[in-house]
This record gives sequence, structure tokens and C-alpha cells, in this order.
Amino acid sequence: MTEDRRNMITFVVLAALLLIGWPMVTGYLFPAANPPATKIEAGKSVAVPNPAADPTADSPKATRDRNVVLAETRGERVLIDTPMLQGSVNLRGARIDDLQLKKYRETVKKDSPLIRLMSPSGAAGSYFAQFTWVSGDIQAPGGDVLWKASGPKLTPDTPVTLTASNATGQVFKIELSVDRDYMFTIRQTVANNSGKPVTINPYAMVTRAEKSTDLDQWAANVGPMAVYNDVADYMDYSEIETAPQSFDTRGGWAGFTDHYWLTAVIPGKNANVQISQRQSPSKSFQADYVVSNAATATPGADPSKPGNVGGYMLQPNKAQVYTSHFFAGAKDVDLLGAYETNLGIQKLGYAIDWGWFGIIEKPMFYYLDWLFRLVGNFGVAIILLTFTIRGLLFPIAQKQFASMANMRAIQPKMKALQERYKDDKPKQQQEIMKLYKEEKVNPLAGCLPLLLQIPIMFALYKVLLLTIEMRHQPFVLWIKDLSAPDPAMILNLFGYLPFTPPSFLAIGVIPVLLGVSMYYQIKLNPAPMDEMQKQIFAIMPWMLMFLMAPFAVGLQVYWITSNVVTIAQQWWLYKKHPVLSQQAATAAK
Repeated sequence: MTEDRRNMITFVVLAALLLIGWPMVTGYLFPAANPPATKIEAGKSVAVPNPAADPTADSPKATRDRNVVLAETRGERVLIDTPMLQGSVNLRGARIDDLQLKKYRETVKKDSPLIRLMSPSGAAGSYFAQFTWVSGDIQAPGGDVLWKASGPKLTPDTPVTLTASNATGQVFKIELSVDRDYMFTIRQTVANNSGKPVTINPYAMVTRAEKSTDLDQWAANVGPMAVYNDVADYMDYSEIETAPQSFDTRGGWAGFTDHYWLTAVIPGKNANVQISQRQSPSKSFQADYVVSNAATATPGADPSKPGNVGGYMLQPNKAQVYTSHFFAGAKDVDLLGAYETNLGIQKLGYAIDWGWFGIIEKPMFYYLDWLFRLVGNFGVAIILLTFTIRGLLFPIAQKQFASMANMRAIQPKMKALQERYKDDKPKQQQEIMKLYKEEKVNPLAGCLPLLLQIPIMFALYKVLLLTIEMRHQPFVLWIKDLSAPDPAMILNLFGYLPFTPPSFLAIGVIPVLLGVSMYYQIKLNPAPMDEMQKQIFAIMPWMLMFLMAPFAVGLQVYWITSNVVTIAQQWWLYKKHPVLSQQAATAAK
């Protein structure tokens, strides 16, 4: 078998493995930033339903329709109305169990239902927060206690106080207040009106009946989360199904992250607490904390049993006041950072899983967001971001261009050496390296801009993937969501043919433009000497077209713009230095 034939077979095998294996790799490491928000039917954009955003009544753990539950308990509820939230507090158990996000909808349709975050117990997607106390001495209010409210509506301007009592002389109060975004402040007071001291501890939990339907992946955590002792711990649901996870800490928080949403119970920053992630006896998932007295706690004991966390002694005719917070809303980058700073909440911003490249991703996000506020379109902002990055890399790109031009100029000499030493490969390589040294050419110099682009591309990928600010952001024409793949599939003639192409053939217009721009960029590079390399470079743009199709349109817009800038830059440099153009033409013959 000749060497050329071996090279061809090797190339075909590698190409097949790449095309087949790439979807499996990206499915875990680099999945599309978002499920498609639209599809093209008969040439028109149609919103894709998002059933995961609102579980249906036939969900395995749903016993009753949510609307029925809410209607039956309407007389036992305090309404919630803020610029960002609407819903209600259930006076039965003092639970925040009805919450929708006013700013976000399930799909790109303007009349699409609002995103629902919290649902009452027993209904589809049950998900609620509760604030109470635990005690080994008295009966603290449980989930069946009906509290009395001081007012009918909770707003940023009108806090509401809930009151309950027990048979042994203790009076419990929960003052609820909420800001104009997503943060609730919980002020719990217990007054001991009995004739003897009692031991009692503030307690809070958020519980959800089902796992998140969002994809938990390497690049973006979805699931249980806890922050303790200044450590952010991303967990899997399987971990807490196996065994409860408990941590002694001062401050911190515990909750659940979805792709774009967060719920978190947040103890006072100076309180000693035991934070836990667990599965309840009903198989729901529960994040909770109990305020502990470290002096009397039982080390390593189960914090769900009151006596193990160490009790606070409340003397007769005395009251204990404890203030905490509850977050329920969107993972807005600026907002989480402001809460961290203003309320002293440890690592609340880590609910967004920036990962190792956060040092690049955050500045890129802030600059991109600033550009968006300037021009009003995230697609245009991505194009301007590309121009900015390419401008910063221009000096390096000039060196790359000079290196490529020099490589073109010495190609005739390289061909002569390859022919002269075709039967002596070690000698051939030795002479080629000598030629590089004599001509002062570094064959690796052209790789530096590409190496610099890799972390930039990954950072933009994470920004598109993670940030709520990019969700459902349109660009132009049929592109209604820059964080999702291009929905305009060519193989079904943009929806005029009644079939959906398989995922590996779901090629849209934008990926084709990416392939075309890559083709013309590669044409300007010096042709490789090795035939196999030539074949690889010839097919690479069209392989990239397929490989990049599942990725966010915004990432493809960045790459296309970068390619166009590179082509224009090389055209300009050739025009400025005609000698290099002549050398390139001579080398290409």
C-alpha cells in the first residue's frame, strides 16, 4: 500500500470518527447553549413550545391541578405583587408556594405564559419555601398551622406580618418583606410567654418535588447547591438521593439552581448554622438550614433532629428575633453581585457556574452587555465585540500574516528539499528545519492567534450558555434567539418540506455562511506541502459547518465576523505590500 493511499485511508477514518463522535462529545461538554426557541415552518418563524418550563398535571408527583389548589386556598393567601414577581403566600404553613416571574416567558411569543418558579404542595411541579422553628421542648408551627396575616398583599412598600401561637404560651411571628427584584427578607420572632425556659432554633427550607428538567452538564451546573465556609459546592441530585449532605458554617446558603433560575434560603451572615441538602421521606428534594448553638451541638449528628444542633435557651417573658433572606428569581449577573456586596451573602454570584474561565468570561459579558445597551441588539453587539477583539489582536495578526507570507515564499525551496530527500525522511526534516532557520521563518508563528482565539471562543460560548441576559435575544430576520441554534434548516427547504432532518444534517443558513467564510480564509493561507494536509484543509470548512451547526447562533456570528475581518485584513496587507502578493502567486504555481 502506497503512503498516499495510507494517508487517504487515515484521513477518511479520522473524518468519520470526528463527524460521528463530535455530537457525543458536545452533548456533554459543549451542548447547544439553549434548546431551539423557534422553528421554521413554510418559511416563517414559529415559537417552539417549552413544556419543561411548566410541568403538566399528569406529572408523576402531581396529585391535583395547580389552578384547583390555588383556587381552593384563595381565602388563605396573601398576594405578592412586585415589579418582577407575582403570586401569593400560603397562610397554611406560612409557605411561599406560588410565584411567577413577570419579566420572563416560557417561549419567544409575546403572549406566552410567564415562567412559573414556585407551586403549592400536591400540585404539578410542587416547589415551595417555608420558615419556622425546631424545638425539643415545645410544639413549633408546622405545615398544617393556619397563620394570621396583617395585610392582604405583600409589595415592596407593604410588608406583611404572619402570626401564630401554640398551647404552651409561645407566640410566633414572621415579618415578610420583599424588594423590587427577587429578594425576600424574613424576620422571625418567637416570644416565650410561658413560665419556664424553652429551647428553640430558627429553621428554613426550600423543597421541590421533582428534579429540574434543565440539562445538568459539565459547562453549566443545574441541581442542588450549597455555599459553606466560603466554598461553593455544586451537587448532583444523585448525591443527595444517596445520603444527606450537611455542613457546619457561619453564613452561606443552600438552594437549587436551574439553568436560569435560582431559589436559595440564606441565613444571617453572622449566624452559626447547619446547612443541608437532603431527600425527604416523600422523595422530594430539600435544601434547609437550622440556626445552631455550637456550644451545645452534637458533632456529626443529624441536623434534622432539633436537639443535635444545640438549642438556644429562651427565658420566660423574653423574645428571640432572627433575620434571614430568601432568593427566588432569575440569575441576573449584576443583581447577584449587588446582593453579594450589599447584603454580605457569600458567593451568591457562584449560582452562575462561570468555571475556570471566569476571569475572561465576566469581563467579556460586561463589555458585551454594555455594547447591547449602546446599540440595542445583541447580534450587533457580538459583531462589535469581534471587531474589538480583532483590533486588540491586530499586532499579533500582522506577525501571523508575515509568517504566512514567508512560508509561501520559501515553498519552492521546501519542495526541492522534499524531492531531493524523499527517500530519507530524517534528513529531509533536518534540511527543512535548517531552511527555516536560514530564512528566519517560524512555522508555528501562525498558530498564536488561533491559540489566543480558543479561550476567547470558549468564554463567549459560556456567556451565551449561562447568562439570562442572552436568553431569547433576537438578531435579524428569522434569528429570534442568539443563544440557540439556527432554526432555518436547508434540507427541508426552510420548513416547506414536511420532515425534520436528523441532528447531524440539521444545517442552517448561518452554519453555511460559517463554512463559506472559513473556506475563503483558508484559501489565503499558504498551501501545505503534504497531500494529506491539503485534503484536510480542503474539507475542514465544510466539516466545521456540520460541527458548529448545533451551537448558538451568537457564537457562529462571532466566528463568521472574525473570518471576514481576517480576509479583509489579509487583502489590505497584500495591497499594502504587493511584493508579498507576488511571492504568494509565485509560490502557488
